[in-house]
Amino acid sequence: MDGMMKITYTILCESDVNKEIGLEVILGNEKVLKAIKSEFAKGLRNIQLSAKEETSIIVKTEKNAFEFMASKNDFADLLELAEEDARKNKRLKKGCDGIELIDIATID
Repeated sequence: MDGMMKITYTILCESDVNKEIGLEVILGNEKVLKAIKSEFAKGLRNIQLSAKEETSIIVKTEKNAFEFMASKNDFADLLELAEEDARKNKRLKKGCDGIELIDIATID
């Protein structure tokens, strides 16, 4: 008996977001500044916000991960098999018809 693989994939949509925004840009936004001051320094005056290091915030669409099993012999066809699994389980819809393989784990 040949080995098996556990394949994990997500569905990609046209409306997906994946942005990296620097903290400097975020702190330069007046609405964000007001919200932070209101939440953490309410009623105080002369408040300045700064960061010790340049950091980025990632804004991205949260995705569900789906799994299926495949034979190691089917390695070359994994993307096609993931698409078949998505179709079979009615996971593809208008605007959401792409597949991204996110993990391939061998099972002995």
